[in-house]
Amino acid sequence: MDLKLVLFAWLVFINLFAIALYGIDKRRAIKDKWRISEATLLLVALIGGGCGALAGMKMFCHKTQKAKFFVGVPVCIVLNVVAVVALFIYVL
Repeated sequence: MDLKLVLFAWLVFINLFAIALYGIDKRRAIKDKWRISEATLLLVALIGGGCGALAGMKMFCHKTQKAKFFVGVPVCIVLNVVAVVALFIYVL
């Protein structure tokens, strides 16, 4: 199997998953129900879902005032880009 295709599929999946998580967490916040942990939201951003996390933050106006998110998610995006570029240069 082509590793580039696997990487592309992973990035699409994890970013869509991140958007969904932020939407679910926002809905649960509004309904005062059990929430998704901040650590989980940031971990998903770190493992490739940074752009999806940022999109979810903007789409749902969620976690935009918390420093660990408005700083952390862009840092995750930079780390995601560095990781993908490194994979293309050294592995793929």
